[in-house]
Amino acid sequence: QDFSDLRALCLSQGLLFEDDTFPAHISSIGPNLLPEEKLWQIQWKRPTELWRNPHLILDGVSRFDIMQGEIGDCWMLAALGSLTLRKQFLENVLPKDQGFQDDYAGIFHFRFWQYGEWVDVVIDDRLPFLNGRYLSVQPRTSNEFWPSLLEKAYAKLRGSYQNLNGGYLSDALVDLTGGVQVQFSLKNPPPDLEEILKAADKSRCLMGCSTPGQAGRNIELRNGIIQGHAYTITGAVKIPYKSGWKHIIRIWNPWGHGEWKGPWSDDSPQWDRVEPKYREALLRNKDDGEFWMSCESFQEQFSWLYICNNTP
Repeated sequence: QDFSDLRALCLSQGLLFEDDTFPAHISSIGPNLLPEEKLWQIQWKRPTELWRNPHLILDGVSRFDIMQGEIGDCWMLAALGSLTLRKQFLENVLPKDQGFQDDYAGIFHFRFWQYGEWVDVVIDDRLPFLNGRYLSVQPRTSNEFWPSLLEKAYAKLRGSYQNLNGGYLSDALVDLTGGVQVQFSLKNPPPDLEEILKAADKSRCLMGCSTPGQAGRNIELRNGIIQGHAYTITGAVKIPYKSGWKHIIRIWNPWGHGEWKGPWSDDSPQWDRVEPKYREALLRNKDDGEFWMSCESFQEQFSWLYICNNTP
């Protein structure tokens, strides 16, 4: 499907695009994502039906735009959260020649890396809702739709929304970058793990991590960590602490809420011992799913670390 040709055709006919290859139908959801009676209750709505003034992107692209919906695709959203920090990769995936303002015809496109080449995936902008709630990833800013539309394009690429329900963070990192990914077991981590994290952050790698346990069960430990879940690593720094140095790692939960409650979390007393200039630069005390933790806690709570870049 050629995005430019299809959009031009729709504009010339005064029609909004309807994608026959990924229709607003149960087949695009998949038969086993929901109980059958719920599948029949799904409604498809365009952003223009929901809001008078929808936007594809509002005030730039950020991980905080993303809040996971009913689909268990944290593995893909964790990779997407990392992508938002790396503009050199983001522009490949999210072409700039589209929006709700100019030449809007209900058609959008996104690019993913598949088997050695960039594939352009065209979609219409009808999104699935169940009982008035987003089935897909929901925008934190209500009228900003790049996360929901990008997720729909990825669902189309993989055959259905159901095929996003569980997957590998390592696959999603490669699909969004065309890069090379490496993974480290945190049960048996390399001795220089702290340096690896800091170097990866400095060289603008995409990074993610996952917790042990069964995916899809969403068991939350008392310390706030979700089992069988994928997270984004959004920073790794070394700061002066007490009379030495401390390596800390910043991690983001694709749910957009739900944070670590242990040492170095938003309210923890460790921050009282950090110089104000570091504390002000690093600490955002908000329930936005993002938190800091020490390298030791990271190794205890998470099972795998994933790092991805253009080159190894």
